[in-house]
Amino acid sequence: MADREILPSTVSPRHYTLAIYDLNFTEFTYKGSVKIDLDVVGPAPISQIHLNARELTISEAAISLELSKTSAEIKVKEISVDEKAEVVALALSEPLPVEATRVSLTIAFAGMLNNKMAGFYRSKYTDANGQEAYMYSTQFEATDARRAFPCFDEPALKATFDFSITVPEEWTALSNLPEISSKPPEDGKKKGVAGTKLKTVTFATTPIMSTYLLAWACGDFEYVEAFTDRVYNGKKVPVRVYTTKGIVKQGEFALQNAYKIVDYFSEIFDIDYVLPKVDLLAVHEFSHGAMENWGLITYRTTALLFDPETSDSKYKNRVAYVVAHELAHQWFGNLVTMEWWSELWLNEGFATWVGWLAIDYLYPDWDVFAVFVSESLQGALNLDSLRQSHAIEVPVKSALDIDQIFDAISYLKGASSIRMISSHIGVKTFLKGVSNYLRQHAYGNATTKDLWDAVGQESGVDVNEIMNDWITKIGFPVVTVIESPAGVTLRQDRFLSSGDATIEENRTSWWIPLGIYTDGGSASAYSGVSSFSSRETILAGLGPDDFYKLNRNQTGVYRVNYPPERLAKLGLAKDMLSITDKVGLIADASAMALAGLGSTTGLLGLLDGLKGEESYVVWSEIVARLSSLRSAMFEQPEEVKSGLAAFTRSLVSPAVKKLGWEFKDREDYLTVQLRSLLIGSAGTAGDQEVIAEARAQFAKYIAGDKTAIHPNLRRAVFSIVLAQEEGSDQEAAVAYEAVLKEVLQPTSVDGKEIALVALGKSKRPELIKRTLSLILSGEVAVQDLHTPAYALAANGTARWELWRYIKSNWTEIYALMSGNMVILDRFVRLSISQFSSQEAYDDIKAFFADKDTHGYERSVGQALDVVSSFARWVERDAAAVSQWLKERGY
Repeated sequence: MADREILPSTVSPRHYTLAIYDLNFTEFTYKGSVKIDLDVVGPAPISQIHLNARELTISEAAISLELSKTSAEIKVKEISVDEKAEVVALALSEPLPVEATRVSLTIAFAGMLNNKMAGFYRSKYTDANGQEAYMYSTQFEATDARRAFPCFDEPALKATFDFSITVPEEWTALSNLPEISSKPPEDGKKKGVAGTKLKTVTFATTPIMSTYLLAWACGDFEYVEAFTDRVYNGKKVPVRVYTTKGIVKQGEFALQNAYKIVDYFSEIFDIDYVLPKVDLLAVHEFSHGAMENWGLITYRTTALLFDPETSDSKYKNRVAYVVAHELAHQWFGNLVTMEWWSELWLNEGFATWVGWLAIDYLYPDWDVFAVFVSESLQGALNLDSLRQSHAIEVPVKSALDIDQIFDAISYLKGASSIRMISSHIGVKTFLKGVSNYLRQHAYGNATTKDLWDAVGQESGVDVNEIMNDWITKIGFPVVTVIESPAGVTLRQDRFLSSGDATIEENRTSWWIPLGIYTDGGSASAYSGVSSFSSRETILAGLGPDDFYKLNRNQTGVYRVNYPPERLAKLGLAKDMLSITDKVGLIADASAMALAGLGSTTGLLGLLDGLKGEESYVVWSEIVARLSSLRSAMFEQPEEVKSGLAAFTRSLVSPAVKKLGWEFKDREDYLTVQLRSLLIGSAGTAGDQEVIAEARAQFAKYIAGDKTAIHPNLRRAVFSIVLAQEEGSDQEAAVAYEAVLKEVLQPTSVDGKEIALVALGKSKRPELIKRTLSLILSGEVAVQDLHTPAYALAANGTARWELWRYIKSNWTEIYALMSGNMVILDRFVRLSISQFSSQEAYDDIKAFFADKDTHGYERSVGQALDVVSSFARWVERDAAAVSQWLKERGY
């Protein structure tokens, strides 16, 4: 097909028999053989077979086949490799006979145990004895199975797999299915390169599945185990969390969630989990958060491990959710797979939404869908408000294009769209349609239309019709509210953060569910209007004096632009609003200010009226929007910056005093998060009482009292202390080195990540340079380099220094990270998207103009959009903000 780079369809795989052996842990190499049983698709004559391979050496290949009365072999006369296309062409000595009933391709190959977190790779860690060690695992999504073995590496080319691997005798080997045998290698080679005794572990045959879902791992592992409550095929399913030795107890929290979630999904999908086991493996070096390999799910350590004694409780939410998200894929993605990567959202959008549904079921007191609105929905809308965004369903041609759409559109806008339609037709009805979809397409591939057809059939709603624009068109609408004595007129237009959508960009009219409620309560309709898909509609009988709000609980994927008077009224009526609606009101007002469709002073007035708020989720939105404004104004006169800091203190400092620093026994999860948030915000805004307490706790901590700082406050205290400009350079250096030690020798699973964020907060030139040096020094794992980069970018004092460092060291940075474009893409995006001036825009654009940006070009374009919008915002509103602050004594 012209719109995608795929293999010729002359043959297709039916079954793989794959063996991995001769692992060399000194040279980091391995060998393998794969026998692929093929179906001949045609047309004849077939004189070449094409399959995918990358960074592999193929030493030999041969074809064996069965005819009606005999068998035969065909030699491969030439092996040619197209490195750019990642395709191997095997030229046959003679064409495949059309009458062949069975065709098998056998290939011998060799590969590298790379350190790029892709394919079959190595992860370095410090073992329980303090020694450097390695574990080995795979990461194949999207197109890196071809890095580990030659294969037909496309999601629609499904097959079954038999897998075996030869490893040191004392190690554990894992794969998708359970082990069926472990014995000495059949080739008689009983010892490895270093004289280690070996074993060959063979695993049961997988179901039919895509190559990207195959997985294996080996190392010095241990596990904790639980069993599902439900019975599957006469047995309870064993669920295990594997780690390298010494840290397995930190897998208990994930385990207690995992077995319950397997049962929960089996019930709500009305389809039993199909494999005989579930393994979850913590991997020390990991490019993503986790990977849903069928039956062997792999995770970044901070997404799977949690220590109740030393971990920040914020990570409980992350671990529980990521476990749920990946388990959702065992049905949605693994059992039924998208037909091509253009419909990646079918996997990721659904798993995101239903993952949160599972956590809401397990932890109703966490109010996860309010958090979803504050984080996930806003993340989706923020990205989708850029010109360089993309539709949920987007054409994908090459492997590098695929990697770039693992973003907030595929995950978060996809999930938000599902939340919108499921709220409209009812969650139970929606899930029944999903169950029908899964049954109809089990072990196969499907499209967006297939999902909507199944849901539409169950609900009686033409889901394809109302959701088509949401999936296939870029952007989302802003609903502008126009009040008059005759009623309330609603108009929809495409929303851009730049506020300047052209006529051509504004042609889509989306289906918009109103979700209106008044002082009489919520209603699906008003004056007979429950939704609209025209450019305008009117709500007759609703006047300027009535109370009303659109988009109840923010289930619709759109923003609302109220008249200033209405926004003020809603702010005064905050006690009538739900937590979710308050979040939406703040977020929409902030977005309108950024786009020039509302005023920043109106936003500040709205925030000023929320001083007495008690909800963590609402405070989180307040703090995020204030932080965004303060960041945008980082090059404004000191009086503006100090005024915004003072205004921030006026909001958060009284709340800190009310809540205090002490954590109480059995305190609810959201209160714990609120305390951490407010203390961090107050300290970074210059609250001297908070700073003094943070310094006192930090002094005790570095003196040896590790209980002086509560685990939930390490992020806040570290960041507050390192951000201070008062005190001597020597004192600052001592504090810096103490936090750096937490990076290099972490005392908790999340300690490194927390400390890396804090290091980027320093405003002292020498310490900024020291943090910058971590990018290329080798002291920090490549998977984590985006963390200090983002912290430096968020630090107005360090922002330009980071950018100058990147420009000066681009060749080395590109070489370090481009082996896995996910890493480079994330690093670039987080490093350059905080600027807010035309000067920065021009400089960034000029720098990348002559660079090969394939693989991260989308993120560069999106970052430039952000910088441009922020520059306009500052130019337009800085003077008004300054005046507002002065008038109120800030």
